[in-house]
Amino acid sequence: MLRILFPLAAAALLAACDQSDQAAEASAVAPPPPAVTIAKPLVKQIVEDDEFVGRFEAVDEVQVSARVGGYLDEIHFDDGAIVEQGQLLFTIDQRPFQAAVKRAEATLNISLARFNFARKELARAEELVGRGNISRSVVDERRQEYITAQADVAGARAELETATLDLEFTEIRAPFSGRIGRDLISVGNLVRANDTILTTVVSLDPIYFYFDINERYYLAYARDARARGAALQEGGGQLPVTVRLGDNVEAPRQGQMDFSENRLDPNSGTMRVRAIFPNEDLVLQPGLFGRVNVPGSLPYTGVLIPDEAISSDQNKRIVYVVDEEGAVSLREVRPGPKIDGYRVIRDGLTGEERIVIEGLMRIRPGIVVAPELSDLAEVRE
Repeated sequence: MLRILFPLAAAALLAACDQSDQAAEASAVAPPPPAVTIAKPLVKQIVEDDEFVGRFEAVDEVQVSARVGGYLDEIHFDDGAIVEQGQLLFTIDQRPFQAAVKRAEATLNISLARFNFARKELARAEELVGRGNISRSVVDERRQEYITAQADVAGARAELETATLDLEFTEIRAPFSGRIGRDLISVGNLVRANDTILTTVVSLDPIYFYFDINERYYLAYARDARARGAALQEGGGQLPVTVRLGDNVEAPRQGQMDFSENRLDPNSGTMRVRAIFPNEDLVLQPGLFGRVNVPGSLPYTGVLIPDEAISSDQNKRIVYVVDEEGAVSLREVRPGPKIDGYRVIRDGLTGEERIVIEGLMRIRPGIVVAPELSDLAEVRE
């Protein structure tokens, strides 16, 4: 009996193992298709831009000095303060200049008295010579005295004007609105006219941004400027530009390119270009570095995709395209600059394809995927 049961049990065990192997093989042959997210490229009007590094500089900057000499009497500002045009900054001891004004006024009064006397004498002499009471030479003498007195009055007026100006120059005022530096001289020190530097003032609003472009960029910008009917040296027709600070925390600032040099530097092969930016909040300071983006093309219809949709295949840049049946294929592309958070595709896509934007690690060319369609926003944060 045992001889009969043993072969039957062995046959049943072999059949069960065979069925288990067939089930495992079936499950390995047909895995579920990987899930990926796909989207159509964003197609819209764009302008490519180029990025340069530059530095902010003040529109106006002046080293404040005195027009008259004397001892410094008062300082009327706090170091580093914002000052308004015409604001009083320093006062030089005014007493010597006030005395000079009084002396000039007295000299003018004497000259006026002599002039009035000479005028009357001349009139009297002309009356007497008509009667024959005095000679013509006396009249000539009176006329000479009158002309001399008249010149003395003009000279005295000029001296009074000079003395008044010198007194006015003892009050040193801000030449324009901006930020003032520290005072470079203390009260009581001797100030030498047109020599002693008292402080510095820089304007802040608006502010310039200078950067350099090479010959290739210059020729491209010049062509675009001519297409707009402008000249690059005149700011390229007020070409709009965007600047970002080095920390990337401050919001980008919008400005305009307003000037370029009239020749390229023969040593570096570059041209100095300038943009101007409003600075109402006074955040931008002279000397700060920044990155400026300049439109590098005329407007055209561009194709844009996320950076994460682009893969590398040796020295090529590729994207994965999914057809209507879910099959994956490769497409070589030529990327351009970034605009609105997306990468410009200069060649390889028309904008009608469905490309994989998420799940690239789970796919390869030729497999079938389970795509989930998504839409790309106009601007990506």
